[in-house]
Amino acid sequence: MLTNKKDDNGDQEEPILPVDGITIGTAASGVRYQGRLDLAIFEIASQSKFLCFFTQNKFAAAPVELAKRNLRKRTPKYLIVNSGNANAGTGQNGIDSAYRVCEFVAQEAACQLEEVLPFSTGVIGEQLDDQAIIQKIPQIFSSLRPDGWQDAANAIITTDTFPKIQSREIDFGEESQVVTGICKGSGMIKPNMATMLAYVATDACCSQEILQFIGEESLERSFNRITVDGETSTNDAFVLISTGCSRSEAINSKEDPRYQILFDAVSQVCIELAKDIVRDGEGATKLVSVEVIGARCPEDALAVAYSVAESSLVKTAFFAEDPNWGRILSAVGASGISDIDIEKVDILIGDQRVATNGALDVDYEETRVSSIMKEKEFDVRINLNSGNARDSVWTCDLSYEYVRINSEYRS
Repeated sequence: MLTNKKDDNGDQEEPILPVDGITIGTAASGVRYQGRLDLAIFEIASQSKFLCFFTQNKFAAAPVELAKRNLRKRTPKYLIVNSGNANAGTGQNGIDSAYRVCEFVAQEAACQLEEVLPFSTGVIGEQLDDQAIIQKIPQIFSSLRPDGWQDAANAIITTDTFPKIQSREIDFGEESQVVTGICKGSGMIKPNMATMLAYVATDACCSQEILQFIGEESLERSFNRITVDGETSTNDAFVLISTGCSRSEAINSKEDPRYQILFDAVSQVCIELAKDIVRDGEGATKLVSVEVIGARCPEDALAVAYSVAESSLVKTAFFAEDPNWGRILSAVGASGISDIDIEKVDILIGDQRVATNGALDVDYEETRVSSIMKEKEFDVRINLNSGNARDSVWTCDLSYEYVRINSEYRS
């Protein structure tokens, strides 16, 4: 059951469900933004199972390096997130700043420093004012509460135009469980991973192995299938937590019928959060699903999908609502897949066939395709007619606004 429906004004109609075993506090530190929340702390029940996937960018930020180091030593009890400053490209000073923040959280919480994970997002290359964060930590601890998800979603955003939050309620028969998640992301978005932070938690109980299965597959289906501008960032992280605070027995096997129920709920939350990132792509006006079918292998399908989804010419055509199918065909050919036969390629936009066997379809009507592209969300389907593999990617258009936002980002 989706529990965060919005009305026509974008306001929440239903409350986000808290996750038993997670409490959240927020504060305004003024690190970059004045008069708005920019700091969040998650307190995690001690028996929780925990996963964290980090950016694969070799230029990883200081909090990523420290978080990885701490994870090797302890299971986290606290996560601290700041927005407005990425603490990336800051050298040893950046590591020291992240360390001091974690140290102060640990002192306040009476836990080990290694049980605190830091996360940052914002401008790269500027030193983090850790003292501005530290002085707010007592206040943030006093604000810890189970229903802090919405405030946390607001606290972690940067150029996002709206907070991103999803909830599912799942039924195992004896009682209901909850999956709730938040994320941030708008620009500098490309998998492995993108400029995004995502925090998803459930009170369902499962083994570490089962959580690993669910986390890896959900990540591949969601946050690793989106692109806004093809840029991979320095700070990205996806956290998945099972608090185990429900009274149900633990899920220890994929054969347990509850496994699929939990997997589907986590995946749906992650997919909707990922799609919200693309919907909110900097300057974006369109959400476009690029699906490739008929490929020889999944790797080929994904390569073609990304080639189309990241083509600046294709994305500007999406913005112009221009069915310039030649740009799509060109991007297919530029995908780097050596054995594509362009004379076999079919292209559909929405339910309208645009190209057949690599040439304009005989029944093509541009006005029909143009009307589809005027929608806020539509699909592009490419059939390579070379095999049975398929994959898809979500992307957005490329507008004037993207240039303005990124040219003014540091001003």
